Amino acid sequence: MTLLATVTTAAAPRLGYDVAHEPVCYSRTVNDWICPAYLTDRHAQLVDATVEHLWITAAAVLLGLAIAFPLALLARRHTRLESAIVGSATTLYTIPSLALFPLLVPFTGITATTVVVGLALYALTILVRALLDGLRAVPGEVVESATGLGYGSMGLLWRVELPLALPVVMAGLRVATVSTVALTTVGTLVAHGGLGNLISDGVFSNFRAELLAACVLCVLLAVALDLLLVGVQRLLTPWTRTAAG
Repeated sequence: MTLLATVTTAAAPRLGYDVAHEPVCYSRTVNDWICPAYLTDRHAQLVDATVEHLWITAAAVLLGLAIAFPLALLARRHTRLESAIVGSATTLYTIPSLALFPLLVPFTGITATTVVVGLALYALTILVRALLDGLRAVPGEVVESATGLGYGSMGLLWRVELPLALPVVMAGLRVATVSTVALTTVGTLVAHGGLGNLISDGVFSNFRAELLAACVLCVLLAVALDLLLVGVQRLLTPWTRTAAG
């Protein structure tokens, strides 16, 4: 058994490999970037890693949105707090993940929750600004007309302002989602990085097929989620298509 095979076999229990049947591309002499045998033999592992990557990304973005929404409303209502809220969200984004995740571990443990909370905090800097910009982009005359028609503050927000703010908000949501897909890989620090676990193992063991497959899946996942959000935006804002036409 080669050194590469020995290293990979040692990592097998952690990543769920079936060491009884290793693809030929584990051989150092046949360590190709593209290895169909790897895709076939490790199909279940790739699917599991992709699913974990997807749900961590979705949970982090949704949690970030749930936190960003009241913060944006608070910043809009109390302008004196805007600088503090936006500044705090931006400061969180500057904290390296190598420092942020270990800081969360005492509270959330070495679990996927640590990754989700950390990524949600990173998403705040994009989502808070997007929500603020979207709400402020609503024309003043529209707000005045809706108020004159008898809309209360909550009805005005949910039925008038948020629908008109959606194009700007969705643009920010797309950026936050794609960046979260990339940052999820760092979750490998606490063994919950989805495809990041495979990327890390591929780099460590110099297994090219594993590294390339995980990287390509990350890119495809980011593109797929972005296209999905574009489709959702088109469904929720049909008037923008009419205006464009």
